[in-house]
Amino acid sequence: MVIDADIIKTEILRVLNESGKIRGSELTSRVIKKVGNEKMVHREISALVESGEVEKKMYSKSHIEYELINISESVNNQLKSVHKEIEIVFEEIREFSQIIQQNNVEFQERLRTTIHFIHIVQSTDGVMKLLSHYPTFKKDKMFSQITRKIGDCWENIMESIVHQPEGEFLNEVIANLRISQIGSESVN
Repeated sequence: MVIDADIIKTEILRVLNESGKIRGSELTSRVIKKVGNEKMVHREISALVESGEVEKKMYSKSHIEYELINISESVNNQLKSVHKEIEIVFEEIREFSQIIQQNNVEFQERLRTTIHFIHIVQSTDGVMKLLSHYPTFKKDKMFSQITRKIGDCWENIMESIVHQPEGEFLNEVIANLRISQIGSESVN
């Protein structure tokens, strides 16, 4: 759910970045086409207005315009938020690796936690790949820091997998990743 909100916010900011000033109805419809539903999009637009990233000008009840206040500052704030999240994940991965080395953690718990970390890092990595197509995001200094931190997370995950006592641990991780992907596809 949090990731959905972040993706919707990113899409709102992308549309505002491309269009400058834009009517509320057009902004909403363009964002809904890409991600989210109407209720979530309106909620995220309101949150961006409240946070001061987006300016709302109301000419009448049916004519509302939105505009980014400061694009580079807004982009930097968003990337700082992503950076904080990936830093937390990095620390959690590192701490979990230390716990595994010190304690006898059950196979299933190690497997579940490793897959959980992989999903989080994949998700963040996917968002960064999408943002890499927008020069405003890619030019920001935080972009390369986040990308490096994601690489560090992948390295720590692989290091943890390699040092598991069971030889089949990697195969189990891969098998469970495939099962979860197949399961999510059949639900949709």
